[in-house]
Amino acid sequence: MSILAIVISLLLLMFLAYRGISVLLLAPLMASLAVVLSGDAAFLLPIYTDTFMNALGNYVIQFFPLFLLGALFGQLMADSGAAQSIANGIVKKLGTHHVVLTVVMACAVLTYGGVSLFVVAFAIYPISRELFRSADVPKRLIPASIALGSFTFTMTALPGTPAIQNAIPIPYFETNSFAAPGLGIIAGLIMLGLGTAYLQSRVKKAAQNGEGYGQHTEREAEPDQEEAPATALPLWLAIIPIIMVIGLNALFTYGVFPAIDLSFISDEFENVSPTGQSGLWAILIALLSASAWLIITRWNHWQDLKASVNKGCFGSLLPIFNTASEVGYGAVIASMAGFAIIRDSVLTAFPGNPLISEAMAMSVLAGITGSSSGGLSIALETLGSEYLAMAQEAGINPELMHRVATLAAGGMDTLPHSGAVITLLTICGLTHRQSYGNVAMVTIALPVFALISVITLGTLFGSF
Repeated sequence: MSILAIVISLLLLMFLAYRGISVLLLAPLMASLAVVLSGDAAFLLPIYTDTFMNALGNYVIQFFPLFLLGALFGQLMADSGAAQSIANGIVKKLGTHHVVLTVVMACAVLTYGGVSLFVVAFAIYPISRELFRSADVPKRLIPASIALGSFTFTMTALPGTPAIQNAIPIPYFETNSFAAPGLGIIAGLIMLGLGTAYLQSRVKKAAQNGEGYGQHTEREAEPDQEEAPATALPLWLAIIPIIMVIGLNALFTYGVFPAIDLSFISDEFENVSPTGQSGLWAILIALLSASAWLIITRWNHWQDLKASVNKGCFGSLLPIFNTASEVGYGAVIASMAGFAIIRDSVLTAFPGNPLISEAMAMSVLAGITGSSSGGLSIALETLGSEYLAMAQEAGINPELMHRVATLAAGGMDTLPHSGAVITLLTICGLTHRQSYGNVAMVTIALPVFALISVITLGTLFGSF
């Protein structure tokens, strides 16, 4: 009965999330439903106040600084005009003859530099709209182009990306954001190359059919999303914060922290492991430094710095509490007797290769929750220690486990009920029927192929 309760709860969570109900409410309600259906209704309140809220609170404690600084940096990049300058600069370099590649690369540069994918979508959509219309390319391909540049290789594959998905495995595997860099680059090239080729083939087919841009009632971004900065920002100045995020992250990860004896931290704080936390600290320092650079260098050009800072900070709250609520839900499910059976089935499905077992767990949970960060957090919170032990026993480098985990979470997270997909389609003024097929190809099919490639290479040659 416990397994049936879990299945019913998960299906309802997925269905109601697809219908647009907030996971802040859904997560505790569906967790409660699972508890009641499993016959443990008498323990409902203590499970909520202790298990659910304890897991939610621990996640916020661990990752809130990253969400906060990431959202702040993204907002400063948008309001300073840096994001728009970078996008316009790429448009000038690549022109309108390669509109898909232009949009993909503009999104990729911004997201790899630490700008939130939602901020990127709002910033790039108006440019994409004009590019596709001028080149007479179907508008229905815009969401897939933005998704390929924002939701795939820069989020889960490229080494050093400050995306939350790349940071979540760090404390569980005691790695850093540059884990398995060679394999990450290979996976990134697979997604970028095949994704761009696929979308370009759709462009050619549409041209052969005489489809054109199409008739649309254009959806305009909110006025404050397209508002130009007081003064134009030169491209060379706009790119500096991006370089700072990537460069400082690498500097502290491979240079500063390894050169310092951090054992004194463990002496003072018993629950802090510098080895497991330094990777997160490096990302935080990089984002904070880049944000400070933007504020200082644009000091006399802000229209309303206080409003930008506040908006960025407030913008971090909904994403982290959405994800933390999903983690709380996962903790409740993990405490049920039925989950032990499911867990053991997953762990023993491929006893000779924990990489495949891990990939399956991350993919399933990311697909169910419609969130790569949510699925990744739930899976690692409940199974992280087991996977680390399995990897050590099999002689697998934890860096490989890290990279496989992020790639797997970024494969099935864009099913139709995904909040990111729904938001993107809303921004573009399109429907699932018009655009989802192409979005699914570049954000599900190709990332899964890249994941299989990395598992194969990692099994044969190890982490590199």
